[in-house]
Parts: sequence; structure tokens; C-alpha cells
Amino acid sequence: MQQQKWWKETVVYQIYPRSFQDSDGDGIGDLPGIISRLDYLAELGIGAIWLSPVCKSPQDDNGYDISDYRDIDPMFGTLADMERLIREAGRRGIRIVMDLVLNHSSDEHPWFVEAKKSRDNPYHDYYVWRDGEPGSPPNGLGSIFGGSAWQWMPELGQYYLHLFSVKQPDLNWENPRVREEIYDMINWWIDKGVGGFRLDVIDLIAKEPDRMITGNGPKLHDYIRELSEKTFGRADLLTVGETWGATPEIAKLYSNPDGSELSMVFQFEHIGLDEKEGWSKWDLAPLDFLKLKAVLSKWQTELKGEAWNSLFWNNHDLPRIVSRWGNDGAYRVRSAKMLATLLHGMQGTPYVYQGEELGMTNVRYPIEDYRDIELLHLYKERTERGYPHEEVMASIYAKGRDNARTPMQWDASPQAGFTAGEPWIKVNPNFAEINADAQRGDPDSIFSHYRQLIALRKAHKVFVYGDYELLLPEHRDVFAYTRKLDGETLLVLCNFYGADVSFELPEALTGDMRLLIANYADEPQRGTLRPYEARMYLAQS
Repeated sequence: MQQQKWWKETVVYQIYPRSFQDSDGDGIGDLPGIISRLDYLAELGIGAIWLSPVCKSPQDDNGYDISDYRDIDPMFGTLADMERLIREAGRRGIRIVMDLVLNHSSDEHPWFVEAKKSRDNPYHDYYVWRDGEPGSPPNGLGSIFGGSAWQWMPELGQYYLHLFSVKQPDLNWENPRVREEIYDMINWWIDKGVGGFRLDVIDLIAKEPDRMITGNGPKLHDYIRELSEKTFGRADLLTVGETWGATPEIAKLYSNPDGSELSMVFQFEHIGLDEKEGWSKWDLAPLDFLKLKAVLSKWQTELKGEAWNSLFWNNHDLPRIVSRWGNDGAYRVRSAKMLATLLHGMQGTPYVYQGEELGMTNVRYPIEDYRDIELLHLYKERTERGYPHEEVMASIYAKGRDNARTPMQWDASPQAGFTAGEPWIKVNPNFAEINADAQRGDPDSIFSHYRQLIALRKAHKVFVYGDYELLLPEHRDVFAYTRKLDGETLLVLCNFYGADVSFELPEALTGDMRLLIANYADEPQRGTLRPYEARMYLAQS
């Protein structure tokens, strides 16, 4: 069996603090609000909370532009609140995983305030600068949020690099002083008792802009090994990198069992399967289901024994999975349970994004009700280029990040129990039907299904360490696979679509198997699955 680690055996719950629970009526979620909901999370059974950024920030990009890595943004509370959250979560067996943005800082960070004073300032080299002329950037590197990645500073006669917003200047990892500052800060948080770190766009830190290299730069793994040696290696932490450009071979470097880099990475190959090949995420295409099976299975088999998977459908940057690849209408409950069953049976650490366990859905707002910087840039850019309003809005409805950022739906009271004030972004109008209060006591709810899946993972090592094998790879509707460990076989059967389907399993799997969990109460006919049906069986030899 593979090396056993707590972070392989747990389930992580991602909280987007701005939208989780407001405690003071200002319409913005905060740390005391999270503390007030810890019993809910303990009931669900999760073992770690990944907390999207709460450090001090001007909030140009919802906290991914940090102006002080060692303080909490006042909108979320105080450093004392953060210390209390770590303690209170720990009392419930829950660790706090912080979201760290190490590729760039805010332009309001004291380092950048100093850096732009003069070329001779000791902090100038903390960032990436190039000489130039106004209107002629050093090269054609583009910002992920649109436009050039270079911003002219007339007082210095230089451009600085920002792969994201103009208010997010990129840090210069080639400068050893920058790296030491970062290591000191991380160790400071480790000493406060955090359980790990999610590292935002970590694959960009070794960029070589003059060669037009952004992701997976030549020095990337040298930097991460040094980072791990100086910080993470001191403690038994969960560390996960956001790596959009990772392949299985690259992931084996990040997540080597020798612990020299990270625990695991987020890879996103499956996330791009419903967009036009070679285009952006906004250019929609039907999901290729056979390719989805092949991609997920590739990551299961190719990392076996050599690295560790992160399992996720949702996060703060992605649309709600039940609206994306499930059915958020008549089969919302069935399809949400199916998608959960499919994912949680695989090898890797499952991540549950807030509200996923309730089957929360995408939203359709008029453009003025959206808040996300990326989405608003997209709308402005495409409408100015002549795209029809309706076409741009269809892309936003399908893929906009605000789908994931509407307030958590706690109950049927005004503003879904999220706030006593006016929320920073509108609550999804379906909160009266879809909320935690309605589901916690219902044994047939999506919440109860997630709770069961998390409990099964704790009870059976085959969920964590079993070998994976895809079944029926060419079936156009059924996703079926087995996991095997020490004489136990877990069989997972999922109908990914909304019609009855038939299938035929290998004879060895048609014997005596005990049903562990299902999203229909009664047994189907042998060899058939009903719309969005999901079943898990266990056999012991």
C-alpha cells in the first residue's frame, strides 16, 4: 500500500470567505461567521478547510492581490479572529489550509510602494521591470485578464510585469531576498498552527518573460524544492499547487512521495473539455464524455504510486457542477449525487466547494449585478469587438466565476441566512428551495449523500489507497470503474445522462456485492441504470 498520510485520507472543504457567512451585517462574509458554522462542517465530516485569501488586500481581485501577508483584511476580521478560527477548527478535528498568492502582490504592498520610487530602491528588484518607451511594451505578453501584461511607469521609464490585473505586479523570484521574505512569512503562519497551504498559480513563479515563458519555467522545481525545504518540511502539512499547465509527468515532480515539493496539485485538464479546442473557456462546446472518462482515468492510473491527485468539480473560479455537467432542473438532486459519487470513489483527496454539498446552481443576472473583474473585462472586450450581447451573456451564464461566488444558502429567511444586511453580490433566487436548513435533517438530501460518502471514505481504505481500473471505456453514457485493495473491490456505476441506459459488466463483477450507497432507493433491473443513477458496491474476497 502507498505511504499513508492524513491529507490523503481526509476531505477538504473550500470556503470563499466573502460569501460564506456574514456576522456583522455589512453584507460580506467574515471569519467570525465561519467560526459560527464550524459545527455544520464537523457534521458534514470534513477534515480540512481551504480558506480562500483573507490577508489584507485592496480587493482588486477578491483578495488575490495581497498588500500584507501577515495581517487579515478588516472586511474579514482581525488576526485574533484568524487565530481563534485555527483553534476552534482544531477542537473539531479540522485543519485550516490558507490560500497564498506568491506569484504577485498588490501594487499597494509596501514592497511595491518602495519599488516604484526609484530604480536604486532596495525593493525595486522585488518585481519584474524592463526598460522601454511609452506605447511600446517589451514584448507581446498578454495579461490573463486582457490587454498587455506590461504597465508603463513614466516616472521610472520602465514597464513592470503583471500577468493578472495591473494592480497585481509579479514578484521577482530570481531575487533571493524575495524568496527569503516569503519563507519567513510562511514559517510565521506555520507557527500559528495552520494545517497547510494552497498555492495560487504556483506554476508561474519561474516565468522568463523575455523568452515569453510564463508557466513551467526552467527554474520552477528548483524554487519549489527550496520553498519546501525552508518551510513545509518543518511540519506535516497539506500543500497543494494550482497548476493549470501540469501534465502527469510534471505532477510527479510536484507531488513526489519523497516530500521534496508539494503534497498534490490541482490539474485542470478535465476542466477544459467543454470549450472549443484552442480557444478560451468562454467559447463553449459540448462536453466530450468519452474524453472526460479518458482524462480522469489517465490521471488515476499515471500517478499511481508516484504522485497524488486532487479531486474536484468546483472551486471559486468555476461554475457550479450541477449546472455545468449535471441537470439543475428536474434531476438536480439525482445528478448532484451522481457527480459526487463519481468523484469521491476515485483515488485522491476530494475537495468540496461551499454549497456543492447542497446542489447549489449557477445564476443568470443582468450584467450590472455581476462583480467579478475577469467576467466584466470579458463583457467589455467582447461587446466592443462586436460580439452580440446575448452571445456574451450565454458564455457568462455558463462559465462566469460569480456562479460560484453567490452567498451560501443557509435557510429560507431573507438573504438565505447569509447576512442581516445587503449582500455584496445578490443571493441566488432559488435559496428558498435549496438551502442547508432544509437538507440537514433529510436522509435523502444531497447534504446527507455527501456526508455518507465522506464517512465511507473514513471507513474503507480501498477508497483512499485502492488501485483504479476504468470499465466500459467506450460506453457513451456510463462511467464505471473499480478500486481494489487487499481483497476488497469497490465498484462505482454512474449514468452521466438523463435517460435509461443498459450496460454489461465483466462476469467477475456480477457476483455477490454489497450496496454501499445509491441515489435511488430501490434496485434497478440488472444491467440498467436510470437517469443520473449512481451506485457503489463493495465485495470482499
